[in-house]
Amino acid sequence: MRERGWPKERSGGEVVRQHRPDYQIALYTAILMLLGLVIMYAIGPQRANVLNMAVGGNYSESYFFIKQVVSIILSGVAFAALALIPYTIMVKRSSWLLIAGLVLCAILAISGWANLPFANEVNGATSWFQLGILGSFQPAEVLKFGLLVYLAVFLGARAKEGVVNDWHKTILPTLIISGVSLFIIVIIQRDLGTGTALLAIIATMLFVAGVNRRWLAIMAAGVLTLGLLSIVTMPHRMDRIMTFLQGDNTSIDDAGAYHIEHAKIAIGTGGLFGVGIGNSVQATGYLPEVINDSIFAVIGEIFGFVGLISLVALFVALLMRLLRVVDRLVDVRLKLLAAGVFGWFGAHVILNIAAIIGIFPLTGITLPLVSFGGTSMIFIAAALGLVFQLSRYTIHPSRIREETQHENTRSRRGVGRTRYASRRSA
Repeated sequence: MRERGWPKERSGGEVVRQHRPDYQIALYTAILMLLGLVIMYAIGPQRANVLNMAVGGNYSESYFFIKQVVSIILSGVAFAALALIPYTIMVKRSSWLLIAGLVLCAILAISGWANLPFANEVNGATSWFQLGILGSFQPAEVLKFGLLVYLAVFLGARAKEGVVNDWHKTILPTLIISGVSLFIIVIIQRDLGTGTALLAIIATMLFVAGVNRRWLAIMAAGVLTLGLLSIVTMPHRMDRIMTFLQGDNTSIDDAGAYHIEHAKIAIGTGGLFGVGIGNSVQATGYLPEVINDSIFAVIGEIFGFVGLISLVALFVALLMRLLRVVDRLVDVRLKLLAAGVFGWFGAHVILNIAAIIGIFPLTGITLPLVSFGGTSMIFIAAALGLVFQLSRYTIHPSRIREETQHENTRSRRGVGRTRYASRRSA
């Protein structure tokens, strides 16, 4: 399927024919989801008991496990849909995807200001539509996906025209769109964690698009300045930063340090091989956000250091497959799509793990595909499904070097032979 302005991928005089996708992307995605399901089976009953005692709820022991199963099914559908629906349909409507994300976030912000019951503030941020029995929905994920596709189309077109470093044609429009998106997420919704992930998507795509170091440095300085202002003007963010800076000198009785201290206790208690499924102490109510932000610490307690290293290895393997797709795509617009997903997924992994082990302030970012499911899992799975589809159009790096000698691409080993079709057969 061809859309105007988005031609089929070419290498020299040939059109890249669809070939087998990278099934390892699907494999690693499924393994991580199943691992999250196992953890939810292990600690779900404890979480339900804690909530029943703390807030007088009526959660069954299987409540969180069943919810996780539903989330995994929906995420699987999202992965399959984005793997099968031609990417040209999405890129043709990239503007509408971005507008939908911005409108949903604006509606949430207005609802929060009006104190409507379906837009409550949680942990200092108004980031969710509360939909009762249907659960909750985070419109920022729609905005992430919309901005990802829009910037891929926009920056890709500018790169092909050779004006990616032009202030009026590229830099200024990118700053306006990115600035509006970040303003809504960080300032209006007061969700710095999601804003950081959004920034990782933007930065990765700008780097891959070929924006020069001068512009990147200026943008980085501006983001750092605005980030510091957003922190010092929000008391709950300042508390997190001060807790992080104090490190192990903070008393465990300090409310600001409670979360990270118990995360470290959980990891330390797990030792080399862990305490085993069903024996977690921190999941009984000591560790906050045990099924969401803190799930990495619980995995360390249950499966020990070996379990954590295995989990990190799975994440690294999946990220390397994404990077492999980025490296072997010919069309810069497709390359930017895959790069944005790499930045999105990588930011979640790095920020969550770094915060839990105490080398980065807590941001409220979930561990992708493993934490208790919902909007984040569904949209990350959809993004991975998109890269899975794009992996059908990769070529051997030696072919890229032949046709694009001006680009700094590196050869990787272990690649199957790519199939091509001539112009006449395309």
